Parts: sequence; C-alpha cells; structure tokens
Amino acid sequence: MFLTDSVVGPGYGHFARLRSVGASLQNHTLDHPALRGLPYAGQRAEICGQQRKLKSRFGIRPHLFRPPYGTYDATTLRAAADCGIAAVVLWRITLEGDGTLTYTRGAHRPAPGDIISVPAGETPPLTLAERTTRLLRVLEEQGLKVGRLEDHLR
Repeated sequence: MFLTDSVVGPGYGHFARLRSVGASLQNHTLDHPALRGLPYAGQRAEICGQQRKLKSRFGIRPHLFRPPYGTYDATTLRAAADCGIAAVVLWRITLEGDGTLTYTRGAHRPAPGDIISVPAGETPPLTLAERTTRLLRVLEEQGLKVGRLEDHLR
C-alpha cells in the first residue's frame, strides 16, 4: 500500500493492523502533489517527509515510491533516490469507484505482471471492500492471482 499522509490522516491505525497481517507500506508523498516540474527541494520534502512520517509511525523506511498521478521527471527520480527509494513504481490498471477497470495503455484485460492501482477510500457507488471483492473475482476468472509487488522487484 502506497500511503499519502494527508489522505491517510487519522487512519494510520487501520494501516498498522493491515501491516500486522503482512501488508507492505510504501511511500506516496506527504500531500499528493503532481511532482513533475516542481523544484528539487519541494519534491525531496514531499518524498523524504513521508519517509520520516512512516519511520516515525511504523519503524520502517519504505524502499518503493509511487508518484501521485503517475507524473514524475528526472528531478523526482533524483529526489526519491536521495530519500532512500530503490524503485519508482507505476501502474497500468486502475480499479474505479464503480468497480470497473481503466487501462492506461495497451490491452483491455489484466495480464500477468500488471500492477493495479486500487485507490483507498469509499468512492461511490461501491465501497473499497466491494470493489476489491469484484476485482479478485475478475482476476480469478482469468486464472490470475494477486502477488506482493515487493516479491517481484528486487
């Protein structure tokens, strides 16, 4: 899970419970700005600030980073590396609020190795639990399984 401090807010307890059962917590910035074009100092503050926040709350320093909106530039990569990030992760599919899948490019069905973004929160008309259940059914019907991203990025 890629966490943004301003979005997670008081929900950190929920993520602590998820972490206790094996969920991985990674960096998605402090305030979720579009980073491309921002000065180095601003990008570094967003990324390193969230690194410090997650270290303080959970005792971990994430090694993966997902840039908000999927936008980044060479400055983002430099700032992320300077903050201890090993890999910047993008996605190809987004699970929408109504449970449909939207593709950023290419095919129109999930394939092995695809990364699917599942935005947190209750986005009408379906709850996060309902959307996730629907996604898992679609993947199962296609003979696919969910894997931990960290197991595939070394």
